[in-house]
Amino acid sequence: MKIHIVQHNIATNNPEVNLEWILKELDTPESKDSLLTVFPACTLCGYPQYASAAYTDLQKRAQSALQELVSRSEHRAFLVGMPLQIQNKGLCNAIVFVQNCAIRGIVTKKYLAPDEQKYFVRGEGVQTIQFQNQMIAIGFYEDLKELNRQHIEQPDMVICCGCNIFDYNKPYRTRYRMRKIVENLNSALVYSNRIGGEGSLLYAGGSLAMNAAGNVLCQLPYFEEYSATADMQLLETCEDEKPEAVELVYKALVMGIREYFTKNRLQRAVLGLSGGIDSALVCVLAADALGPENVHGLLMPSQYSTDHSVQDAEDLARNLGVSYDIVPIKPVFDVLRESMKPVFGDRAEDVTEENMQARIRGTMVMSYANKFGALALNTTNKSESAMGYGTLYGDSCGSLSVIGDLYKTEVYELSEWINRDGIRIPQHTIDKAPSAELRPGQKDSDSLPDYAVLDAILNLHLEEAMCHDEIVAEGYDPDLVAEVLRKVRINEWKRLQFAPVIKVSPMTFGIDRRWPIS
Repeated sequence: MKIHIVQHNIATNNPEVNLEWILKELDTPESKDSLLTVFPACTLCGYPQYASAAYTDLQKRAQSALQELVSRSEHRAFLVGMPLQIQNKGLCNAIVFVQNCAIRGIVTKKYLAPDEQKYFVRGEGVQTIQFQNQMIAIGFYEDLKELNRQHIEQPDMVICCGCNIFDYNKPYRTRYRMRKIVENLNSALVYSNRIGGEGSLLYAGGSLAMNAAGNVLCQLPYFEEYSATADMQLLETCEDEKPEAVELVYKALVMGIREYFTKNRLQRAVLGLSGGIDSALVCVLAADALGPENVHGLLMPSQYSTDHSVQDAEDLARNLGVSYDIVPIKPVFDVLRESMKPVFGDRAEDVTEENMQARIRGTMVMSYANKFGALALNTTNKSESAMGYGTLYGDSCGSLSVIGDLYKTEVYELSEWINRDGIRIPQHTIDKAPSAELRPGQKDSDSLPDYAVLDAILNLHLEEAMCHDEIVAEGYDPDLVAEVLRKVRINEWKRLQFAPVIKVSPMTFGIDRRWPIS
């Protein structure tokens, strides 16, 4: 049996646009030559829909699109996902099996994510249908846990319609899960997953087909719109694509920026270029996503900035071909400091004056964004965000947090990977000690532990959900662990006001991990 597998960039809340590309795909020779075409879950309306799923106008538009698909499905068979009102039940997240101008079956999602539970009712889970003399089990990715050797009807094939939110572990976990299903059931398997982005959330594709022996018959690329046909009877295998996690993260962040701009009808980006590694990495990712002609850097040196910081930022801009301006902040800082003297009196300078400089820079970046219709990119990393190491309304400003889900050590790793074939990020930027340069001789290490140690503790606490005693048992200093966890806890209020973060890790601030602030 030939199965045509499609992974596409789905438009959220726009069934009319999705209907158009679905019909085009169904009209391709590859789809026509196959017995069944499999689209990802949520094909007609995208995911997540949040509150929009509850509105009847979108449901009616989706129903109208489905009717159009059914009416034009003569001599065709395909699976398509959508929100669907089920009589005497309610709104379900559904996969509809369409064949020869009729609906042959409906599969409804059983295991709902917390956000889905607000708008969808619990469905029936995996359903088995007979098609072309084969028993085919069809289900959502989350419902496949129900499949085992005791399944009521032993399937010849499993079809998984996915809409899997990306993190750097997900492709490997998904592959392992699919292989275990094949081994347990001795059944062939088809997995179709969407690509694209929806705000902070990304979808990686990586659709595949396996025969009953567990051999990969067809592997679609990650982060690309693609379709391919798998002959499920073949024994010969294809080359198994297993990219490194760092490469997946790079592709994810580039796609995430591009998707955010494209789907919000934006073109130009602006960011502050400090000469440091965080802003350098964000600038590279933005240039690769949008084209260097659409990225602008603001170099905003203070009286505490070193000459090499300005030079490093200029070298980066020239390497990438992005435009930039140098706007010193000292004149504004001097005026602001003088203006506040009657209020501050004789109090000594402290972190207040450091924050004033950061907020001046934030104001300049946002002012450029307003004047030139650009979107400001935030350059805060996950380590800084966790520890509250940043100025609210200063270096925390911006409309999209590009690397807010990368620890500082991961920032270095990705930067080195980007430079693997030639210098794009100046080597001095990578090699020098990180500093906010808000006071003479300032270094991050004045306020934070060594990043290798800090990130290891943060990873155990955030991703592994370990508490103080468990982390100490791993060999870390009790007082240091206590202080790190304290800062993570007390800075939740600050993170709540940050820009949306592009999710690439299993535990992302604001999306996966939320903490009471009082």
